[in-house]
Amino acid sequence: MYRRSVRIAVLSDIHSNLVALEQVLRDCGTVDAVWCLGDVVGYGPRPNEVVARLQAVGAVAVAGNHDWAAIGRIDTDDFNPDAAAAAQWTARMLLHEASAYLAGLPQVRVHDQQRATLVHGSPRDPLWEYLLDAHRAAANLAHFATQLCLFGHTHIPSRFVDRGDGRLRAEYAEPDDVLDLQQLQGKLLLNPGSVGQPRDGDPRAAYLLLDLGQGTATWRRVEYDVWETQQQMIEAKLPRWLVERLALGR
Repeated sequence: MYRRSVRIAVLSDIHSNLVALEQVLRDCGTVDAVWCLGDVVGYGPRPNEVVARLQAVGAVAVAGNHDWAAIGRIDTDDFNPDAAAAAQWTARMLLHEASAYLAGLPQVRVHDQQRATLVHGSPRDPLWEYLLDAHRAAANLAHFATQLCLFGHTHIPSRFVDRGDGRLRAEYAEPDDVLDLQQLQGKLLLNPGSVGQPRDGDPRAAYLLLDLGQGTATWRRVEYDVWETQQQMIEAKLPRWLVERLALGR
């Protein structure tokens, strides 16, 4: 499937959680690239520091809906009250450099050499659509030309794999699951889960490690100091439910 060895850490939905991000970057070790699938900010307490950290590792990123909300490109009418309050707090906290970084993120990136499309929500609706079932994922196949599509937004590690008959198989991705990309002929969509706010009942940070030399995709979970992030959120006076849910993974 791929000719040269490339190891890529695929992150999504960091949501200003610097403590979780640092643990993920330690866990993935030496990689050739870091790809981020949007929602760099929102919900969490360290938006400027997370942006700076991604810049420091040369991350390639796309925009998420929370990123655009924080810089005023979309309003928060469709956000729940806690998410809206966090978005407004983030907008007040962002430094000019961080705002400029978020403003420069495209909605879609295509890596022809790695045959991968990067989006936050979905190829046909990059900011908002949630890919939670095979029917919706199949409807997106015509909206990307690469074999692989990487997406986030749902905060749930998952994959949609072509079964060979024009339909997709939907699967939840367990920690340390390894998908053999070389055995797959059709298109597939992979979600790494959320670094900063998992919603699958597991509070550990989630990410995906692509090894394009070996032709594998591995879902990873990493312990981090949830309490440290919660303390930072309490000090910032962010909504209480956003603080509590971190420990619950939902």
